[in-house]
Amino acid sequence: MKFTAHHAARGVTGTKHVLTVGSARFLLDCGLVQGRRSKSDALNRELPFSPASIHSVLLSHAHIDHSGSLPTLVKHGFNGNIYATHATVDLCSIMLKDTAYIQRHDLEYLNKRRRKRGQLPLEPIYTEEDVERTLERFVPVDYDTPTRVTRDLTVTHREAGHILGSAVLEIDAVERRRKVRVVFTGDLGRTDMPILRDPHRPRSADVLVTESTYGARAHGSDKDVEERLAAFVSDIARKRGKIIVPAFAIGRTQRMVYMLHELMRSGRAPEMPIYVDSPLAVSATEIFRRHPECFDEEMNALLRRDDDPFGFSRLTYVKDAAESKKLNRRHGPMIIISASGMAEAGRILHHLKNNVADRRNAVMIVGFQAEHTLGRRIVEGQKRVKIFGKEYPVKARVAVFNEFSAHADRDGLLAFARGIRRPPRKTIVVHGNEKASLAFGRLLTLNGFPNVAVPFDGETLTL
Repeated sequence: MKFTAHHAARGVTGTKHVLTVGSARFLLDCGLVQGRRSKSDALNRELPFSPASIHSVLLSHAHIDHSGSLPTLVKHGFNGNIYATHATVDLCSIMLKDTAYIQRHDLEYLNKRRRKRGQLPLEPIYTEEDVERTLERFVPVDYDTPTRVTRDLTVTHREAGHILGSAVLEIDAVERRRKVRVVFTGDLGRTDMPILRDPHRPRSADVLVTESTYGARAHGSDKDVEERLAAFVSDIARKRGKIIVPAFAIGRTQRMVYMLHELMRSGRAPEMPIYVDSPLAVSATEIFRRHPECFDEEMNALLRRDDDPFGFSRLTYVKDAAESKKLNRRHGPMIIISASGMAEAGRILHHLKNNVADRRNAVMIVGFQAEHTLGRRIVEGQKRVKIFGKEYPVKARVAVFNEFSAHADRDGLLAFARGIRRPPRKTIVVHGNEKASLAFGRLLTLNGFPNVAVPFDGETLTL
């Protein structure tokens, strides 16, 4: 049995890991690489393995850095099944279509500039038609129900607590009459967070494949983030500025709206209009309402008491592109939440272009920003950033709220691993930048985990 790490190895995007059992190959997630445009575009067009050689895809969740290359996989010859929870299937049905649309729309804009320079136009990585063919390959599965994929492999999707429908994968395989359990965290969520259930803690694992996004850091408390957020919103409101929030349409947007709703309802933050400028976030919030099986007890109790837990009465959802453009002509104070979460594509680019040079405004970062993304450059404090090929001065205030991250921190990841009754024979650390992955690998070793590996991109390990 072998494990090959692709892309999200000493890096945080484009998760594609191949598990080989006997002669069969299974793909754990199939995400888009995000980062420096020229490099990520090349990596996303050419998969690092033969799609036709993959028997099945075992999908942990719907975030694009884990699911966004599925249409490329199908386009280039994959004809197997994609196993995912019901909520993940529903989310992928809108997210993959949205990604194909954004590719086409952004390329229309960029190709106009390329034609003026005498350059050949670029083609999208995949189209809406490729997405439709991909959606036909999904097999929805229930949480906590073993699903037989082949005679020698069964997968059970357990709650990961990261986003709606996210799962820790328990993979039970038989090779040469030997049973092996591989636990793949996907992206692991945090405990005691609003809306979603806490992550499941597996009792046994022979091999643990764990993410390490925040493997070298600890999050602050919810009380602290509420106080910081209230003070921050109040300050920008006094300046009559705009708060621009690059946010993932799934999970982060709903949690932010939930917290802003509570702060404004209690009077801790001033009332101000909130615009969610993402057709995807609108559809995603509707899907949230359809999947109460993913909610924790607190959220279900709130739904019984309050029919507006996502703050709909305070929100304006913007679907139309013309309405999106009008936001840039309106005066603050206001909050604009828009995808993508790393500011790499979509309407958020237009909002940043129009607002980042104004000192009254602010850019609020609420999640991890991968290297070479626009979001990362803003977090690093670069004075000028390039948007659509043109440089803009960054004069807006930049505020980072890592507490909104849907990833478990160092302590949460360690608690998850230590919850396994006996340390796994092998632990593989992926999905974190090199510093975070190596730091978490050392922490696991110090806590008695034998054979901890931090693979390089493309490295194959024998299990």
